[in-house]
Amino acid sequence: MTVAAAEEKRTTTRKVSARAAKDAVLLGAVEVARAAAEEVAERVADVGEHLGTLVEDDRLVSHYFACTLRGYRGWRWTVTLARIPRSRNATVCEVELLPGDEAILAPAWLPWSERIRPGDIGAGDVLPFVPDDPRLEPGFTSSGDEEVDAVAIDELALARVRVLSPQGRDEAAERWYRGTRGPTTPGAVASAEGCGTCGFLVPLQGALGQLFGVCVNEWSPDDGKVVSLDHGCGAHSETDVEPHPTDWPAPAPVIDELGVEIVDGAVPER
Repeated sequence: MTVAAAEEKRTTTRKVSARAAKDAVLLGAVEVARAAAEEVAERVADVGEHLGTLVEDDRLVSHYFACTLRGYRGWRWTVTLARIPRSRNATVCEVELLPGDEAILAPAWLPWSERIRPGDIGAGDVLPFVPDDPRLEPGFTSSGDEEVDAVAIDELALARVRVLSPQGRDEAAERWYRGTRGPTTPGAVASAEGCGTCGFLVPLQGALGQLFGVCVNEWSPDDGKVVSLDHGCGAHSETDVEPHPTDWPAPAPVIDELGVEIVDGAVPER
């Protein structure tokens, strides 16, 4: 600690001590503060032991009392007292129930855009409009050239007020690829072939089509879902199971070709 810092600390300590000496009336008004807290509390028993005081400013002191309310562990009653210069009477400024260091508090409030999670939107729910959504960008604006407009509308599907931005596309690709229909799921790892070679895959348009398609195999667990081209399952159109011999025992032959029957070959006399 530097000399200047040490001197500043001593000066602050002296000021606090001087305030405490001046505010002996407020520091000693414990019962006045307790009576104010008990008046605000629902029950007198909700105000517990005196926990200490804090000199807020000149002629301004706060008293702390334990809160015994169920569910308010770590909270404390805070009663702030003041007095006018040269007065020997304490006046109650305010009474509050405030959390202490060990108080149980609710999580910090978050706006809906940060609280919402996939699957939260149910039937009839409507999300508010987000004008500056970074996942979207302005869509197609007519150029006046019919050929150019036809390409944008028919082939690129840009005839919308807003379309997917590069950020929105990248976020979707990352989410899908790392999700349950990417290449790292147990079913994909165990599959013999990827979805990219399956006849039941319908590729997506645009940049996303380089990595993803839609499965249309009714026997696949991913039917109707977007899958990565290196995903896979056991319903691939070009794979087959290895031939497996029957587990049933072989039936006895109808004709026993291994048995030998000895007969008399002598020709009878006539």
